Amino acid sequence: MSSGKPAGVRCIQLNEQNLCKLFGQPSRPKVCHQFKACPIICGKTDQEALDNLIELEAIT
Repeated sequence: MSSGKPAGVRCIQLNEQNLCKLFGQPSRPKVCHQFKACPIICGKTDQEALDNLIELEAIT
């Protein structure tokens, strides 16, 4: 996604397990590399994480 990822659009680099296909690769975007997972954002389940990200995208 060379122009960035629009809000509400799933990243095309996520696999079926929601893992980044570019993890550890030099082509991984800087913004992704700099992101540090934390309980406030990630929650305790995949659904909590998704809900949190949707809310953050909506308010930014």
